[in-house]
Amino acid sequence: MGSQPRRLRLTALAAGAILITASACSTPEAGGGGGDDAEGPFTIGVSNGFIGSEWREQMIATLEEAFAEYEQEGVVDELVVESADVDVNGQIQQIRNLINSGVDAIIVNPNSPTALDEVFAEAAEQDIEIVAIDQAVTSENVTNVVIDQGEWASISAEWLAEEVGDGGEIIAVNGIDGHPANEARWEGASQVFEEAGVEVAANDFADWDQATGQQVTQNLLASHPDVDGIFVQDGMALGAFQALESEGTVDEIAITGEARVGFMNRWAEQREENPDFSSVGVPNPPAGSVSALHVVVRMLQDQEFAPDALDGNTLYLPIPETVTDENFDERFAEVEDQPDTYSVDHHITPEEADAYFQ
Repeated sequence: MGSQPRRLRLTALAAGAILITASACSTPEAGGGGGDDAEGPFTIGVSNGFIGSEWREQMIATLEEAFAEYEQEGVVDELVVESADVDVNGQIQQIRNLINSGVDAIIVNPNSPTALDEVFAEAAEQDIEIVAIDQAVTSENVTNVVIDQGEWASISAEWLAEEVGDGGEIIAVNGIDGHPANEARWEGASQVFEEAGVEVAANDFADWDQATGQQVTQNLLASHPDVDGIFVQDGMALGAFQALESEGTVDEIAITGEARVGFMNRWAEQREENPDFSSVGVPNPPAGSVSALHVVVRMLQDQEFAPDALDGNTLYLPIPETVTDENFDERFAEVEDQPDTYSVDHHITPEEADAYFQ
């Protein structure tokens, strides 16, 4: 996908394991381990513990496309995907299933920063490389390949703080209570608001769901009708905007947006009706899964990280360029033919992945 997004066919994710095979081959022994054969082909497992958003579908779809390219080169042979709405215990079972499938590496979008440590250690004992995406974990057995979620949230928080000014009052619509990405985001945003003198009148959770985001925003506005702005995470901004539309307050309350086509369509319409309308959309690229695939393949090939590549156990990916009023027309033109659920996307190239290694 790179810098030029292309149309994706988002595949429906079954609640269970999906096996993509290159050819008929024997089932590998449990605990494949990249260290035994650095030439491959490698079997890659994926543990995805939440399927309640189109973002996760795009995450898997882009990974499948990139995997197919490595497959044609003979670098990989199977992609085993464990994908379902599960709690921490369910994700532990997902990872154990992958271990027993004999994968060489696991790409995990974790439901907790710490609660999976024991099963990560079990995988590491089998010489399985583990890479976490979307949110970081603390386990020393895992390499995080992520954007900085706190920094991600601070970008739109800074925009909103400038819009409402010192002493401004806002409400916040956040993701899933206790989820590691949500906690990192809200920590980053809260620090911005505190330093800017912005008061957070109320904060509630809408599970990264547009319809829930609309309802939660309506409820918060009913209790706090005089707020100056709304901080809302991606996956819910269109819903929050629709709540403002229903209240007739789109031109009165500043709202952070999202780099998704549905919201960007509304943004474009508002710009035609009111040239003074302003918003911001910080991309949270689902194709971080592809960046992780590039990295973990090189780990399996026994390449060593460059001395300054990691911050602890984390490789921080660049946050894509923010969608602003100034660059909106150009950025929207790249994606306007995509479905409303499509997120502006980005991943590092194989050559850029090489730069993280010696």
